[in-house]
Amino acid sequence: MATFLYKLGRFAFRRRRLVALLWVGLFALAGVAASSAPTAASSSFSIPGTEAQKAFDLLDERFPGTSADGATARVVFKAPDGEKMTDPAHRAEVGKAVAELRSGSDQVASVVDPYQAKAVSRDGTIAYTQVSYKVSGMELTEKDREALTEAGEQAREAGLTVEIGGDALLAAPETGASEVIGVGVAAVVLVITFGSLVAAGLPLLTAIIGVGIGVSTITALASTLDLGSTTATLATMIGLAVGIDYALFIVSRYRAELAEGRDHEEAAGRATGTAGSAVVFAGLTVVIALVGLAVVNIPMLSKMGFAAAGTVAIAVLIALTLIPALLGFAGKRVLGRKARKQTAPADDKPNMGTRWARFVLRRPVAVLLAGVVGLGAVAVPAASLEMGLPDDGSQPTSTTQRKAYDLLSEGFGPGFNGPLLVVVDGDKAAADGAAKDIAGLDGVAAVTPATYNKAGDTAMITVIPEDRPSSTETEDLVRTIRDTTGDEVHVTGATAMNIDFSQRMNDALAPYLALVVGLAFLLLMVVFRSVLVPLKAALGFLLSVVAALGAVVAVFQWGWLGSLFGVEQTGPIMSMMPIFMVGVVFGLAMDYEVFLVTRMREAFVHGERPGQAIVTGFRHGARVVTAAAVIMIAVFAGFIGSGEQMVKMIGFGLAIAVFFDAFVVRMAIVPAVLALLGGKAWWLPRWLDRVLPSVDVEGEKLGDAGAPAGDGGKERELVGT
Repeated sequence: MATFLYKLGRFAFRRRRLVALLWVGLFALAGVAASSAPTAASSSFSIPGTEAQKAFDLLDERFPGTSADGATARVVFKAPDGEKMTDPAHRAEVGKAVAELRSGSDQVASVVDPYQAKAVSRDGTIAYTQVSYKVSGMELTEKDREALTEAGEQAREAGLTVEIGGDALLAAPETGASEVIGVGVAAVVLVITFGSLVAAGLPLLTAIIGVGIGVSTITALASTLDLGSTTATLATMIGLAVGIDYALFIVSRYRAELAEGRDHEEAAGRATGTAGSAVVFAGLTVVIALVGLAVVNIPMLSKMGFAAAGTVAIAVLIALTLIPALLGFAGKRVLGRKARKQTAPADDKPNMGTRWARFVLRRPVAVLLAGVVGLGAVAVPAASLEMGLPDDGSQPTSTTQRKAYDLLSEGFGPGFNGPLLVVVDGDKAAADGAAKDIAGLDGVAAVTPATYNKAGDTAMITVIPEDRPSSTETEDLVRTIRDTTGDEVHVTGATAMNIDFSQRMNDALAPYLALVVGLAFLLLMVVFRSVLVPLKAALGFLLSVVAALGAVVAVFQWGWLGSLFGVEQTGPIMSMMPIFMVGVVFGLAMDYEVFLVTRMREAFVHGERPGQAIVTGFRHGARVVTAAAVIMIAVFAGFIGSGEQMVKMIGFGLAIAVFFDAFVVRMAIVPAVLALLGGKAWWLPRWLDRVLPSVDVEGEKLGDAGAPAGDGGKERELVGT
């Protein structure tokens, strides 16, 4: 592989105008396709095989046109102090608001008059109207949401408090500012790392081109493949991360080759052949992690994974072709001013990476224990992990959703924020029996009379829990209803769907981990020609992810340091969080592992002692891995400032996971373990060595393939040997 990539790098360097033109053409073509594609609604959400989904499907069949899984909104009205919502003037204002809601959007399926539905609190101070839509919250347009939020303006002017809650206000989180902050921090870190604006600009430019092509392609295919806006958001996040990383690795290696005295074309070829090989395998591990999301069997999540994997593949191709081409245009400007003035190869003065590696080699046991015990202590809260999906009660107190949530809890009880929809597949006797059984259960505040379809063979019953939607008591109630009412009774609604979603994610975690870690273990065994190095990589990754989950539980579930991160309401951890962290962090962790350890393996293969190979790997790789990790931490940390609890949680979890994995696992635990193993780290059974394909990641054959005439001995060496 190294020889092929070496030739590819030299070709791209020589034919740089052609290669650059091809990528610019692809960028323009994808942009045109995206701009001319029909506007796509957000991806429909379904969880095949769950009871909540079966109930929704049954409702679509037996109650056609009701849009049972459509978005809902609750417009909550509160009378001024000393007045009641039953006063004639207030009733008139609510009537006007109801009329506005009915006429405000073509997507409105029904609006319930609070006075006809008896949706007025016992003390008469609070009333609410429920708005049902034909489509899901993610499919509503901004115009639909504006009509919803503006419907109560007249009532507000008349002195009423009007707040709005429900999933109809659900919109894709705005992440543009976070991305800009991340790119800005990346630029600063790259300039500090390289000391050259040109070298710093190359990873940013190529990452933006790769993300542009990937996201434009997703946009162009969104309508055809039913891809939602969240698909593009994930692709952007991952594409920026790996795009900067991969380009950073190759540019860094190119500069190292120039420092060794290579000419520019040879340096580009060798950088692509060696660092490029690491990029290929690092990219494959990320693709495995993202494609593996299909194991969860949630169509929306699978599409997100495939789309993001495609963006990663584009990032790999750009790193292997466009980067060498742009290096050809950059010439000596890719080096800092000081390096350009040097006429001789740089000296071997120990850098920070060298000094740290030597420290670890002197005290491997102490470093290993400190790293493992430290992460183990942080991981302890993960044992108390409770998973669910956040509701409006987790929103900031300044939002209208949170205010509506609190008003409903005040007037009707917390369970009104998460009603359960019970579907009975049977006649009136079956529905009456189910309603009676449910009313007698603990945790039930109210049960409404059944509503029947035209055929009279299916009924809908609304059940109001006593507790809030995200509580364990409500989750237990859903399970109790399902366990005690028979096969013909199904519980659904947003709350039940969230519970089923959380259960599906929980059940899929072990198979997903086994698939991703297992395939990556085999891949890394091919890369490193070792059994113990991939095993160490996988165990280290699991340790960092569990520690990160422990930190998330401590902050967002227990409330430790919650005020520091703007956590206003503790509660269950988002059910997607463990799998999401595994998928994203695993890919980035393997980037650092492959790039750092391949340099060690390369030095070992070329004759260095195991300990010296560790030092060589850190001398060339530690600075680059540190820069890549700092960039990723900055990108993810930018999301902590979001007002959305879910986005805040994702940003914190990913940032802390990258910190643990890069600086504790890869920089401390990995060299300590390799130092203790010595030469045994690279042991591989002979029978396995014969079975595994040889891919020459270290570039052993580059000495012959790349040595120019008249420079044989020196040109056969690789950097660090």
